[in-house]
Parts: sequence; C-alpha cells; structure tokens
Amino acid sequence: MKHLLGSLAAAAMLYVSPAFADTTLRITLQLPLASHLGQNLLMFKEEVEANSDITVEIYDSAQLYRDNEVPEAVGAGEIEMGVASLTRYVGEIPAVDIFYMPFVMNTEEKVRAAVAPGSPVRDPIDAAIRETGSHVLWWQAYGGSVLLSKDEPLRGPEDMEGKKARVFGKWLGEWVSVLGGAPTLISGSEQFLAYQRGTVDIGMTGVSGVVSRKLWEVMDAITVVNNADIEFIVVINEDVWEGLTEEQRTVLTTAARNAETAVRDYMSEFEADAFKQAEANGMTVYYPTDEEIARWKEASAPTIEAWLAESGDLGRQLLDAAENF
Repeated sequence: MKHLLGSLAAAAMLYVSPAFADTTLRITLQLPLASHLGQNLLMFKEEVEANSDITVEIYDSAQLYRDNEVPEAVGAGEIEMGVASLTRYVGEIPAVDIFYMPFVMNTEEKVRAAVAPGSPVRDPIDAAIRETGSHVLWWQAYGGSVLLSKDEPLRGPEDMEGKKARVFGKWLGEWVSVLGGAPTLISGSEQFLAYQRGTVDIGMTGVSGVVSRKLWEVMDAITVVNNADIEFIVVINEDVWEGLTEEQRTVLTTAARNAETAVRDYMSEFEADAFKQAEANGMTVYYPTDEEIARWKEASAPTIEAWLAESGDLGRQLLDAAENF
C-alpha cells in the first residue's frame, strides 16, 4: 500500500500543463542557493530548461525538507527531486559509509576513481539507492575531511586520546572512540561557538567550512588527514523518472553529467585556494608524513572491521574495490 501511495503521489506531482506541455520538477536543497551545491543546481536548471520542456524549481535552505528527510521524501514521491548527503542513506544501506571509512578514500585520485560513473564503488551504491525508490542523477563533491586544533596540529592518533572531537556521522564518531577520544555530534552551523567555547578540543569538517565559517578565528591549525570524503547526491523519484519521455531523460542525464564534472573540478580548485586562505589568516596547515598516515591507518583498523560487520557483503565488495584504486 505504501509503495502504491508513493507511486500515485509521484504521478500526481509530475505536473504537465496541457497548454504548455511543461513538466515541473522541484528540487529540495538543505544549503543556501549561494553555496557551491546550490550554484551547481542552477547550472543544471539552466541547461535542462534550455534544452527541454522541463521547468526546474529549486527550494534551498531546507524550505521544504531537512537533509535527513530527503531520502524518504523523494523515495515516497512527496517531492520529485532532492539533494542529500550520501550518509543519509546509511540507515537502509550501511555500505554507503565506505566514504567515511578512515583513510580508504584519502586522495583525490582515489575519490575520483570511486565516484566515476560506472565505477565498482559507485554502481552498486546507485543500484542500492534505486531500491529505496530514488534514481541517482549525479554526485556532488563536498571535499575531504580535515582536523582542526588549537595551538599545534595533530601529528598522530595518540593526539586524539582523551580529547573531545566534533563529528558529523555515526562512523566518524566510532573512529574517534577507537582512537580514545570522545565524539560529539555538532551541526555545521554550531561549529564556531563549539570551538570558541571549548565544547570540543578537536574539529572535523571539510576545508570549505573553514573558509565559509571563518574558523581561523577560533582554531589555529589544520591537519590534512583526509580521513573521510564528503559526498552529496542529487536524486529523482524513480516513478517520476520512469514517467518522463526518453528525450527528457536524455536531457536530464546530459545536464547531470555536466553538472557533476563542473562541481568536482570546482571543488578541487576551491580546496587548494581554501588552504591558502587559511594560512593567510594565521592557521598552520599541516600535511602528515607517510609514516604518520601509516600510524593513523593502523590505529583506525577496528573502525573498518566494525563497519564491515554491519554493512555485510555489499560493504566488503565496496571495500575490496576501493582498495584496488
């Protein structure tokens, strides 16, 4: 019954005007339109509208749904499209947190190989998400995870012991615990005050957040560990997707591929510039040595073992594929 109601809702919301033969697709976005993810949606919208009878409406800043509500809302057909952090699917598909497994995706080359259309990591994830009622149109890069600290940068896993650390996901919290730290779940918007007030000792975020939130005013050092990779995905309800014409699907797919390439290339350039901005504002940017990364990885191994126990065969499949990049 739930699937039937979701299908009916999706069909009803794929609005087609008899006068203008105009199909309207609404997209819900958690971030402001001015963010790089919002600008990426605008690029997609402009290309789609220029090449088809489709109208794309973007509802930014969580006007309609919060990030954690997007998978259910799109899958059930409450809205046609949405942008969600990939980790929001971890409840139904624990294997998606392969990108949060410590040091598995710790270089741009590995991330690009993993997220490429048709890759042995991305394909099974897209297929699993399709089982939830959503079709993945494209992936949006949000950058690698860095660690923030006061005074000195972190040089090894021992520096996490006994420290309170901000995290933004279950398995990142597990990783901090394994290293002897105390994970604290803090939203992105609350980071500045948490660091300023000493609520936590160590920060964890994408470097883009350092710039947009001016975290150099409350933290002194960045350790470029890349212990995790942060990805967002743009999904469309499966029944809505199947209800489009072949020509419409081709236009959407082409625009999605162009948007995906643009946002990943932009993120690579932005991260490089963000580190320069952080240094210009007084932060120390520290790149761990190979020996230090080896120690981080060795100490982090129990986190991956615990994740494999939950993620099952798909998790093992994705990890084996990722380790071959």
